[in-house]
Amino acid sequence: MERNLKNVLVISFGFLLLFTAYGGLQNLQSSLNSEEGLGVASLSVLYAALILSSMFLPPILIKKLGCKWTIAISMCCYITFSLGNFYASWYTLIPTSVILGLGGAPLWSAKCTYLTIAGTSYAEKAGKNAKDIINQYFGVFFLVFQSSGIWGNLISSLILSRSSTKVEISEEDLECCGAYNCLTDTTNTTGSAKPSNSLIYTLLGVYTASGVLAVLLVIIFLDQIKSDQAETEKEKLEEPSFWSTFLATFRHLKDKRQCLLIPLTMYSGFEQGFLSGDYTKVYVTCALGIQYVGYVMICFAAVNSLCSLIFGKISQFTGRKLLFALATATNTACIIALLLWKPHPKQLAVFFVFPALWGLSDAVWQTQTNGLYGILFEKHKEAAFANYRLWESLGFVIAFGYSTKLQAYVKLYILLSVLVLSMVTYGAVEYLEAKSSPGTPTATKKENGGPHSQETHM
Repeated sequence: MERNLKNVLVISFGFLLLFTAYGGLQNLQSSLNSEEGLGVASLSVLYAALILSSMFLPPILIKKLGCKWTIAISMCCYITFSLGNFYASWYTLIPTSVILGLGGAPLWSAKCTYLTIAGTSYAEKAGKNAKDIINQYFGVFFLVFQSSGIWGNLISSLILSRSSTKVEISEEDLECCGAYNCLTDTTNTTGSAKPSNSLIYTLLGVYTASGVLAVLLVIIFLDQIKSDQAETEKEKLEEPSFWSTFLATFRHLKDKRQCLLIPLTMYSGFEQGFLSGDYTKVYVTCALGIQYVGYVMICFAAVNSLCSLIFGKISQFTGRKLLFALATATNTACIIALLLWKPHPKQLAVFFVFPALWGLSDAVWQTQTNGLYGILFEKHKEAAFANYRLWESLGFVIAFGYSTKLQAYVKLYILLSVLVLSMVTYGAVEYLEAKSSPGTPTATKKENGGPHSQETHM
């Protein structure tokens, strides 16, 4: 057990170090690289590459390299993105975004495969239930991993708050903040002047070092899975070819319920894209300064993690419908309030209330939507979750893609429209389920807060 637990902790802390860097950097892209929308364009390209990557790369790499080296090499893909930000331009950020996107899917798949094999192996030796051990391993992993959102954002705010170029924000400049933002470079037209290059390089240096430490941790301390342990897993990986996986994903769309869940799945990408790409720029950076982005996103990450844990536990008592209703009401209230609110530095607390409420809603979208997929498509989980990743990533691509072209109020109206459509189609799914199995309870299983619930965050 000690050896297996050591490996689980090595993977957990490796991911913690890696996503401390990536998470903090993603939230700063729209503010740090705002010229011609470079930052959000790179994120849009990144998620498009992730879609392609998830279709065919994971089985090929895991089969050829094994889990350990797939994790290590995929982590290097993330480091290239940090390096690309040192000299941010279309020629550095777009290629490194593609590299990161291609490495994203193999990284998560290899992690899941490794923990599953380690859990199964230990369960066989100890005579315990494999599912229980695997759940324990994933529990340990996410306990460590979920704090990455806090550390990455804390580092960015602590470093960027040392900036000596703070300028008093005039009332005229503040008119360009909020829902009816000016479609200009708001980070430079207001008092939130861009931090000095030395501070940016310091931040990127810390993030790059964090990524390198993650790779070294995995290479040095993670045990390669023995060939006999991995053999059965490799056999499973050999079965689906690129075309069979690709076709199975789209064949799954013949299921009416899957088609009805597309708006809800895409909404998950839209709402996360709005918070990290638009709220951070046109509300926080514009009115307070880039040094507050980290603090605000810590608030989101902390509430999101706590609520994911709580909703995973209570969903068996409340049922998923009540939780979806809570998330819809909270998100709708936030969207309407953001349309009406004019951000002002004197209202500091309000800047943190929105991400906290957004974190509560996002916890429902992540845990319950994943759980819903697991329950509805129990016999076709692989194709179902491939569709989940596809449509959510497409939501990210679209949200980041139009980020610089539209004013914030238009994006909020789009968000509200997609949310309403999502709830209508989700209601249709629940109706079809109730119709097909009138005597079956529809409460979401306890496992909803399990391993799938956070993996959609890349």
